Amino acid sequence: MKSYIHKLVVFTTAFLVIYIVLAHYGLSFTALFAMCIAGQAFTICMAYKVLTDDYKTDKTFDDSYEDKPVETLED
Repeated sequence: MKSYIHKLVVFTTAFLVIYIVLAHYGLSFTALFAMCIAGQAFTICMAYKVLTDDYKTDKTFDDSYEDKPVETLED
């Protein structure tokens, strides 16, 4: 994935965490509603960008997981 997609994921996550914190502290309904709509738009945009990214890899499912050796997966 390109670096701008990673930045978009981090931005969307941070925005939604800030939204939750501000909702806890009692921000006005109008501001929370606007942030809610913006958060949904960011989430949809993020999902679209991640799913339509032209990402290529040479790994296959036969390569197994990178964090565990193949021998332990067959146990």
